[in-house]
Amino acid sequence: MLLGFKVMKWGLLICFLFEWAGPATVLCDYMSYVFMFLSIATSNMVATYLARGDKNQVQHQISILLFVGMTCGLLMLVFTRFFGSWALTAFSGPKNAQILPAANTYVQIRGLAWPAVLVGWVAQSASLGMKDSWGPLKALAVSSVVNGVGDVVLCSFLGYGIAGAAWATMVSQVIAGYMMIEALNKKGYNAFAISVPTLDEILTIIGLAAPVFVTMISKVAFYSLMIYFATSMGTHSVAAHQVMLQIMGMCTVMGEPLSQTAQSFMPELIYGVNRSLKKARRLLKSLVTIGSTMGLLLGTIGTFAPWLFPNIFTRDQKVIQEMYKVLLPFFMAIAVTPSIHCLEGTLLAGRDLRFLSFSMTGCFSLGTVALMLFSSRGYGLPGCWYALVGFQWARFFLSLRRLLSLDGVLFSEDLSRYEMEKLKVN
Repeated sequence: MLLGFKVMKWGLLICFLFEWAGPATVLCDYMSYVFMFLSIATSNMVATYLARGDKNQVQHQISILLFVGMTCGLLMLVFTRFFGSWALTAFSGPKNAQILPAANTYVQIRGLAWPAVLVGWVAQSASLGMKDSWGPLKALAVSSVVNGVGDVVLCSFLGYGIAGAAWATMVSQVIAGYMMIEALNKKGYNAFAISVPTLDEILTIIGLAAPVFVTMISKVAFYSLMIYFATSMGTHSVAAHQVMLQIMGMCTVMGEPLSQTAQSFMPELIYGVNRSLKKARRLLKSLVTIGSTMGLLLGTIGTFAPWLFPNIFTRDQKVIQEMYKVLLPFFMAIAVTPSIHCLEGTLLAGRDLRFLSFSMTGCFSLGTVALMLFSSRGYGLPGCWYALVGFQWARFFLSLRRLLSLDGVLFSEDLSRYEMEKLKVN
């Protein structure tokens, strides 16, 4: 399953990061999610032009998006180098000053891979937009093995601790980025051809990427707020929260291929040369069925792991007790996540971006109010997780209602939302 090999990375890093690098993982992993707009824009544009049979535009889109990815990666490298420590200090608060040196070490090392990560995402998304998952799969498999072996050697045998975990992850990301580019080259496209976009092209990309960016930043901001409130509750709460959040990450990453499947196959059915909304609805029904089954399975496994085998993650009984308090909302949040991937992936494929950005912003606003309310009333860590449950299920119902509406992308015959300004080829 595509992206499933990321599970190894999450699992091996839990023991190193759950207590000492909570803020660091926010800056590294969650900040990377902000740039998912780049990945989504790439797969969307590539799938769109392939559906229209325009391979020259596919190459051009890849070239300009590689430039955008490289530029964003260099900017993030500079930000991490000069502002990483400041961001960690502002986020973690005075109660956790003891974790800042280790967390900053992790962030500085991981930050070296930013250009490779974002360029690799563009190349990977271009391949997925072409309905090819084997190239990205092999790249992720190799990088996961490198990451796992590096963690064991650098942390367990050489004693580099959190710095070793960061170096292992950074090197694996660089390797993955290079392999993604090579996989794209083997399909007959030049992934080393980077073109500076014109102003019109930048505006076109912004028109597609901006709503996606708003969607991703809302999601990242909500998870960051969860960690912020958990951090303010003390060391045991933030440690338990980080363990449960990492387990959730291992579970929810398994549902990401459903979103990518929708983004790869739906454009052809919704607005391609041989469009068929009936087949698109049938595909969505199959994806949601798979997602619901997967959600229940992953939720069950993910809940039983910390319930029956908590010592795998920590031997601190106070941390374990905090983990037990959130098992029910933990299950409820995971169970619906794969289905959300299906629905939001279909909305992305159908270019219903304005609705997606507005709905995500609304969910974030209501979720933030719930977090503040639960925190002020002393509900502790369970309050944070029940706010997450509301956030997830609100996303599910809003997306489902939109897709089932008569003016939604799966029923409406209006193609105006799919019209794109033809980009100039240099």
